Amino acid sequence: MSAATDPSEARRVSLLTLGCARNEVDSEELAGRLAAGGWELTEDPGESDVVVVNTCGFVESAKKDSVDTLLAAADTGAKVVAVGCMAERYGTELAESLPEADAVLGFDHYPDLAERLGSIVSGHKIESHVPADRRTLLPISPVERPAAAADVTVPGHGWIPRARLASGPVSALKIASGCDRRCSFCAIPSFRGSFVSRRPEEILAEAAWLAGEGVKELFLVSENSTSYGKDLSRADGGTRALERLLPKLAEIEGIERVRVSYLQPAETRPDLVRAIATTPGVADYFDLSFQHSSEAVLRRMRRFGSTDSFLALIDQIRELSPAAGIRTNVIVGFPGETEEDVAELERFLTGARLDAVGVFGYSDEDGTEAETFEGKVDPELVAERVTKISALVEELTAQRAEDRVGELVDVLIEETGEEVVGRAAHQAPEVDGACVVLDAGSAEIGQFLRCRVVDSEGVDLIVRPEAAG
Repeated sequence: MSAATDPSEARRVSLLTLGCARNEVDSEELAGRLAAGGWELTEDPGESDVVVVNTCGFVESAKKDSVDTLLAAADTGAKVVAVGCMAERYGTELAESLPEADAVLGFDHYPDLAERLGSIVSGHKIESHVPADRRTLLPISPVERPAAAADVTVPGHGWIPRARLASGPVSALKIASGCDRRCSFCAIPSFRGSFVSRRPEEILAEAAWLAGEGVKELFLVSENSTSYGKDLSRADGGTRALERLLPKLAEIEGIERVRVSYLQPAETRPDLVRAIATTPGVADYFDLSFQHSSEAVLRRMRRFGSTDSFLALIDQIRELSPAAGIRTNVIVGFPGETEEDVAELERFLTGARLDAVGVFGYSDEDGTEAETFEGKVDPELVAERVTKISALVEELTAQRAEDRVGELVDVLIEETGEEVVGRAAHQAPEVDGACVVLDAGSAEIGQFLRCRVVDSEGVDLIVRPEAAG
């Protein structure tokens, strides 16, 4: 046995994850690589030789959280290594501005991370990642990308057994990485790269492994799930790959619910709507990235759609599944946004009757097209509009939850104790509210209970198992 894998000499590492579910998957992949490389994983940074912080670089508040976490990690006395989106996006710039970090590593460092951490602990200097536009690393043509991706590090691809960092009956499962869209406000494609689908057999193998680990609900994640399969062969499903994949995932022994996230409205096909709304074992849940509904604002965002086309899509969903869950995020204060644009967004939100809405105020992102736009809205006015739309959203989503009183819902139990808490099909992890279960008896985490909705509190539902009367 080599020194690197001798348990008596095992070095200890903690992984701290910020940002979205995609980052959580990446952290579990890194944890698997580190465990295979002889590192002992610990939850306590104070007991670690190295603290690896998987950063988020999406918006300014996320960047600040990442920097604060890196500084707090440095206070433990351990070596500190930054990875993830912020590290990939800024690399050497982050390293120069944050000397507390012993290394800033990019995605291309992931395959050899165990060895690199060993070098850092031994006192060796690791050169920081030098950022580049990752869209240039793969062919322009999507159909040529799967083969080329074998030579490019794409986190979450080429499945390596993950080390689960959180217990519980739900797990994110990455189906693709990157994005080919060019939304004027978004920098993600520049550091996550062009869109690449994972092959169906790889996803199914990882899903079966997760089921063996006790997972009951799979949460499918990507930057754009509606693009899944566009770079795969017809044999793998091509542009209909997701419709073919969903029932196969739902049939895996132990998996009781499959949830799809990150859908682009302009790419949401009728066949995909039907598959999500009607396939047994697939949550009738639609995470649709509307962002706004004013045509003028959407065009400046380099997006497509309108209030009426979005409402028509929602009608199509509810015709197939009246109780379907629908959520979105919206941006207010985009450059050039007028009071008439805000009124149009209000018209959409009022007509859509969504279950959950995230409201964000626009701010410039480094390197994006919108950063150069004229017509910037005064920050105080942006804040006023956020407050106004947030108040409307709070009222509308509470009404939508109240409308569910009397419905039957299948609740996945996630917390027991003084209160028993779970989620119904229309509620995604962490962002969409929850179900508080009354008279739950001896309910266990991971169990599904058929419940009747008896009341609501904001977006949360109060439910009672049917057997309890």
